[in-house]
Amino acid sequence: MTTIAFIGLGIMGSPMAVHLAQAGNDVVGYNRSPDKTGPLVDAGGRAAGSVAEAVTDADVVAVMVPDSPDVEEVLAGEGGVFDNARPGTLVVDFSSIRPDVTVALARTAHEKGLALLDAPVSGGEAGAKNAALSIMVGGASSDFERARPILDAVGKTVVHVGPSGSGQTVKAANQLIVAANIEVLAEALVFLEAYGVDTDAALEVLGGGLAGSKVLDQKKDNMLKRSFEPGFRVELHHKDLGIVTSAAREAGVVVPLGAVVAQLMASSRAVGDGALDHSALLRGVERLSGRNAR
Repeated sequence: MTTIAFIGLGIMGSPMAVHLAQAGNDVVGYNRSPDKTGPLVDAGGRAAGSVAEAVTDADVVAVMVPDSPDVEEVLAGEGGVFDNARPGTLVVDFSSIRPDVTVALARTAHEKGLALLDAPVSGGEAGAKNAALSIMVGGASSDFERARPILDAVGKTVVHVGPSGSGQTVKAANQLIVAANIEVLAEALVFLEAYGVDTDAALEVLGGGLAGSKVLDQKKDNMLKRSFEPGFRVELHHKDLGIVTSAAREAGVVVPLGAVVAQLMASSRAVGDGALDHSALLRGVERLSGRNAR
């Protein structure tokens, strides 16, 4: 049995922690909102009152929090993981953050006798609930092999993509592709509706051809029903596209479509849709088309 501290029990972290507990691990969860620990406790895990309490006796620390400052606070802040974890502890950061922040944190972890993997995930809430996430992992190969049983318990496609920061770089590319797909799906739907087409039938046949994608499969119902309960929030995708555009600039490459989609995501957030699912980009297309966003 592996003792795992799981920090961050939100939409993604909670089902991931539950899967780890169901796999026979001793999982100790911490979340700033204590009520979020309920599902883990029901699955046989334990709740901690602080990061320090969660990680003190852990073999592995898993982190799933929203942004770079949150990860820095959890790991390197006062009373955080670096201050309380035992030497030799493996830290697996499932969060999506800036690659340069990951590299710096990995360096600090090494200095403290810890190991850090960046292991951002793709697949949204459905992937987390079904233990079917795609996980792109950066860090040392030996640490990846050590973490493999944990990664396999929450993911379906688990790939080591390179040294520290590589996982975050691949996740940034993932978020670019997903955002562009959501935007063009939204534009196609508004176009189809303007001509009175049976949109259910249209998306069914489009999904069976070259236009088909996992984005279409997973997001078409949100758009058809105008139901934007968050599986992945606009505000988080806005953050991720900021990482993409910043990293592209640093690398000296251009992402023209990515820049446009980043602006459309920023607009969605600015008009108050930040807490909605990212499929709510449809509402922006409706507004630009002179139609009332539903």
